[in-house]
Amino acid sequence: MLCQENTVHYCSLTFVVGGVLFLLRQITTHMPYGRYVDTKSPGMMVPAKAGWFIQELPSFLVPVLLFLMTESLPGIGRHLLLWTFCLHYFQRTFVYSPQTKGRPSPLYIVVSAVSFCSVNGFLQGHYMLHCSQYHSEWHRDTRLITGLLMFFTGMAINIHSDYILRNLRKPGEVSYKIPRGGMFELVSGANFFGEIVEWCGYAVASWSFPAFSFALFTICSIGPRAYHHHRYYLERFKDYPKSRKAVIPFLL
Repeated sequence: MLCQENTVHYCSLTFVVGGVLFLLRQITTHMPYGRYVDTKSPGMMVPAKAGWFIQELPSFLVPVLLFLMTESLPGIGRHLLLWTFCLHYFQRTFVYSPQTKGRPSPLYIVVSAVSFCSVNGFLQGHYMLHCSQYHSEWHRDTRLITGLLMFFTGMAINIHSDYILRNLRKPGEVSYKIPRGGMFELVSGANFFGEIVEWCGYAVASWSFPAFSFALFTICSIGPRAYHHHRYYLERFKDYPKSRKAVIPFLL
């Protein structure tokens, strides 16, 4: 399959512009997810487990199908970076989704997420399989090594933070509690921080416009969620640790 350079460029550019616009929107309001979902509002709701599985699956499935059904360039993009990307979404689709205890999501949110994940799965997969060209010594490059260390560190933080959140409440409890342990000692949105570090690491490791645009979109989309969570905790809990930041340890 030939590299669709214009498609890759304009999709990446759309992620950059869309991410900034999404950030501006979320500054003034929060999206209907998790604790902010009004389950009594009109419209179809999708159970949390099914919603997460459906919306995360395309980011794993589309690159795998491209790998299996198209001819691709040899090299580190095909053999390492593509599967690094897929690893995150394998975990989110087949491990995280069945375990989540979140609230239902509005159908339109799930449909929007499916659309985004399908496009992003194609963009990242197509670029790595059909466009990326790394020199023979890239496996020793500081950018690759640093990026992969960031990616797997962020993934570990993300998974551990999700574990803490899942086990905050005992069976039958519905009230919110202050998360403690791990990166939650430093930031309110530890799970979001982990995912941001992941995709920034992937962008550094791949050193590509598609990966950088996705990392920026991730920061713009989930960074404000951490901010809203932080404000929620401060308003709800009088004993909430004042030293915690929203999403970036010691800074923000």
